[in-house]
Formats: sequence, C-alpha cells, structure tokens
Amino acid sequence: METRTATTIFESLSSGWRLEAFRLLVRQGPEGMVAGDIASALDISPSSLSFHLKALAHAGLVSVEQEGRFQRYRANIPLMLDLIAYLTEECCSGQPEKCADLRAASCCPEAVLPPIPAADEKP
Repeated sequence: METRTATTIFESLSSGWRLEAFRLLVRQGPEGMVAGDIASALDISPSSLSFHLKALAHAGLVSVEQEGRFQRYRANIPLMLDLIAYLTEECCSGQPEKCADLRAASCCPEAVLPPIPAADEKP
C-alpha cells in the first residue's frame, strides 16, 4: 500500500459517522446492509448518511450494489487488512518477534493479531 492510499483512507475515517458506518459494515461481513438499515442502526438521516457513504466509497472502503430500489453497501475487508498490514509491517524494524511484550500490553485479542515468526524465521 502506498502512503497516499493510506492517507486517503484515514481522511475518510476521520468522521465519527463514517467510522461508525464502516465498523457496522465490517460487523455485517460479506452480506453488507442496505442504506436505510444503516441509517436506522446509526440513527442518522438518510441524506446525511448518503454523504458519508459516498466519502467511504470514494476512498474504496465500501462498495455499493444496486438491488432493485435499494443500495447495498459492503465493507472492503481486504483493503482494511491491507491497511493494517501497512501500519504494522515495519513494527520493531521489521522484526515483529521483538514486539511480543508490547502485544501483551494491548487489549487486542491474540486471534486478530498477525503471527509472530520464530526468531530463526524470515518474515
């Protein structure tokens, strides 16, 4: 991932409404949600939500598909994972095994963290 792409994504998520909408879509997984259901779940007006979803789509964080008279939005989970990898790939100078103690201090569940290679393994 390029820095410019990461910056665009972070700018898109800098709004609380957009961040909440994206997190809601991540929870829904591949099924996604129609715009009206997203508006109801977030208690936001449909016109305001439309503005925020357009910004997320422009950044590539969500996709939209027409379903009859509804629009279904889905989180771009591969892009989210690419962003996480971009943020962590240089952790501890590219030697993630050095981060083991730091990981223990995190509240993030071990299951969602990337594996730490053995000291004799190349990442």
